[in-house]
Amino acid sequence: MFSLSPVASGIAAGLFAALVWSTFMLFAKAGTTGGLLPQDFILLRFGTAALIMLPWLLRHDPLCLGGIGWGRAGVLTLLAGPSFILLGTGGYLYAPLTHGAVIQPSTIALASMLAGAVLLRERITGARLVGIALIIGGLALIAGHADAMGGGMVWIGDLLFIAAGLCWTGFTILIKRWELDPLAVTAAVSVLSALVVVPTMLVAGDLHRLAALTPGMLAAQVIVQGVASGVIAVIAFGIAVRRLGAARAGLFPAIVPALTLLLGSLWSGTLPQVFEIAGAALASIGLLVAVGLHRPAAPSPAAGGTAQ
Repeated sequence: MFSLSPVASGIAAGLFAALVWSTFMLFAKAGTTGGLLPQDFILLRFGTAALIMLPWLLRHDPLCLGGIGWGRAGVLTLLAGPSFILLGTGGYLYAPLTHGAVIQPSTIALASMLAGAVLLRERITGARLVGIALIIGGLALIAGHADAMGGGMVWIGDLLFIAAGLCWTGFTILIKRWELDPLAVTAAVSVLSALVVVPTMLVAGDLHRLAALTPGMLAAQVIVQGVASGVIAVIAFGIAVRRLGAARAGLFPAIVPALTLLLGSLWSGTLPQVFEIAGAALASIGLLVAVGLHRPAAPSPAAGGTAQ
């Protein structure tokens, strides 16, 4: 029977997660145009994900949150739960879309590489440095042609994007350092986040924006925000972290802007500009170089093995 190597399966999982996140961005924009706010996306994401993952959690050591433990689950929820969504979306209140498209994924790529080297002793190779330079160059090319550069408060939005990137980096590093099962991580973070978000939204009665959506749009948002982005993409990214290491897996979010550009062009039926195509190509080539598609992944000294 044909089977993928750990490296190939990790790359496939990382690319799939990036594709889902790109779709999430498009639907988030559509939802924002329809009047949704960040708290609505948080409810869609974690409320739906909790409903999906709760049955699994109830069958797998629920008192210890799937074996992760309340302490570790709490830390992961702080990093990748509602606060991460608020930081990432709140930045757009002050800075243009292209700032977030460059700053947040670039922060994840660079911080994951540095943290992986310091905390997990993952080796920084010359190819990885070249790949990261290409990724950042491609993203900067896309962002550098933005028409709207924002006002005098842009720096606040940029800081929020950096904070969101650092939160996801911490989430990535801890999954690898603690050698956690992606399913258990997704279940624990989703359920803990929902325990905070759902009662708050219900008590506040802040559901009128979601209720105003058409049934078709609401169903699409639930599928994309909750099922795909809240569950499937997190599991896929967790697999990429365990198979490739934190530093290399942390590069996949950096190609989300390029994929979003491509999907957005297909969605709208308009062709991207030459600089957008060049930027997307640079970012994609950089990812392949930095991940090291042609080399097997060296086991991390802190890892103690690959994923099952």
